[in-house]
Amino acid sequence: MKHSVLITVLFALVVTLISVSTVFWKFYKLNKEQYINNIFTNYSIIAQLYRDHQQRKTSDIMFEANLAVYNLHTEKDKTRQDIIIKQCTVLKREGFQSVDEELLINAKGFFTHKTIKDLRATMVQFQQKIYFYIETPSGSILIEDEKLKPYKYGNILYTYATTVAIILISFFLILQKLRPLIRLRKKIALFGDGNLNVSFKIKGNDEIALVANELESAREKIATLLESRTLFLRNIMHELKTPIAKGTIATQMLDTQKQRDRFTSIFWRLESLIEEFALIEEVTSLHNKSDFKEYRLVDIIDGAIDMAMVERSSVSIDVAAAQKIYANYRLYTTAIKNMIDNGIKYSTDAHVKIVIINDELCFESKGECIKHPLQYYIEPFTKDNPSKNSFGLGLYLVDSILKAHNQVLAHEYVNGVNRFIFA
Repeated sequence: MKHSVLITVLFALVVTLISVSTVFWKFYKLNKEQYINNIFTNYSIIAQLYRDHQQRKTSDIMFEANLAVYNLHTEKDKTRQDIIIKQCTVLKREGFQSVDEELLINAKGFFTHKTIKDLRATMVQFQQKIYFYIETPSGSILIEDEKLKPYKYGNILYTYATTVAIILISFFLILQKLRPLIRLRKKIALFGDGNLNVSFKIKGNDEIALVANELESAREKIATLLESRTLFLRNIMHELKTPIAKGTIATQMLDTQKQRDRFTSIFWRLESLIEEFALIEEVTSLHNKSDFKEYRLVDIIDGAIDMAMVERSSVSIDVAAAQKIYANYRLYTTAIKNMIDNGIKYSTDAHVKIVIINDELCFESKGECIKHPLQYYIEPFTKDNPSKNSFGLGLYLVDSILKAHNQVLAHEYVNGVNRFIFA
């Protein structure tokens, strides 16, 4: 998959951020809950003081004095008390039971009378202050803690922000490390498309730089080998053409026509072989597709028929005029020309039909099915009939040209017809 490394890193970043955020959110809720519980537990003394105040019926002044010991005071303004109760945020609420004991006397003597009353304590927050609201059947009271402050999440938020910042910085540093890898991938793609002058060299000592520099070394060796190979083949073909040309001229000086025809045929075959070698060298060294253009398929077929120098009646064409192909005109014409030559040479009626089947170019000719699998015939210098006037390079050249066009050569035999397919 394209950019799979980058996608993996992004996925890891998202998962990490979600995980960290979830952990901090859970920690924040737990820490806040513990903070509230601790306060609520510590201030259960307020409920006790209020129960004592109601049971003993002490004065309000005494109750206020007892509260003042714990830095507490009651909210006496009823209007403000109503506002706080309506607009506050409830932090925690619990119900208690208050037990009142009275000593009474009856006909049987003294006895203790117990009265159980319900009491509810609520811890609320209003305008950055903490209040305790206590409700009983006989009344209610709102008490403010002068020193107690609401729960602050600043430290957790700071820690969370710091952690996220570290993660993002790490991700940025990873991307910086991956940038040379992305550039290297693009350069490798250019090299694969035939740009042999691209440089892979990268400064540094990390793993990516080491790989890139090794690729640069390999590129230099490949470029040197290709240059030597091309120079060698071209020099060989040039040097061979000179004696062939001289031999062709010398042939005309032979005494008999039979000898002249025999040697002319030999030199013609040698020249044809050199031309096929030249085409093979061109195809195998085809590094870019700058010569590829869009052509009408019928135009390429017409050019192939002219190149094959066969009668038009020997070739039937069933191809739509609008059918187009993106190709190197000369090479693709040569491939079709070889298929026409091959079809006429080995058919029983010296006729080839060119047709489009399922958007694939097909060459049909009557005759016996080929004796070997197709792979055998696309190897160089292989042929069924040695007496035929060929070198066994025709299908090998066709296969090489098709590979340069991202196509393959296929074969099928149907009802006495050999069908070769450009798939």
